Amino acid sequence: MADNQFLLKIITPDRVFYNHDVTMVEFNTLEGEVGIYKNHVPMTMIIAPGILTITDEEGPKNAALHSGFVEVLPEQVTILAEVIEWPDEVDLGRAEEARKRAEARLKEPSGKYDMDRAEMALRRAIARIEAAKK
Repeated sequence: MADNQFLLKIITPDRVFYNHDVTMVEFNTLEGEVGIYKNHVPMTMIIAPGILTITDEEGPKNAALHSGFVEVLPEQVTILAEVIEWPDEVDLGRAEEARKRAEARLKEPSGKYDMDRAEMALRRAIARIEAAKK
């Protein structure tokens, strides 16, 4: 491991998505976008839907990250993700349809719970579309 690298583990309920040394990882949290380098202060965060960018020796890689939790330690970052997809795993047509459905739901008058669900569905669909197009 190079001096500026740390271990990034990304685990989903059905697979180990990623388990390698990296120089940086960037993703969205409920508080905003974050970038993590080696020796970051320890913390935990809740993930928000968006693009996860992993930078390693080969350069940046993107994935659509939908939700989960992250533990940051000085030498390791562990992401427990409900769903994460590489660009080639995204069904772009399905993601576009999900975006349209979520946008339609947001235009309908309904309760706050339904609006929150529609907004999260829209954010997940947009993350998939952005990842597939990068």
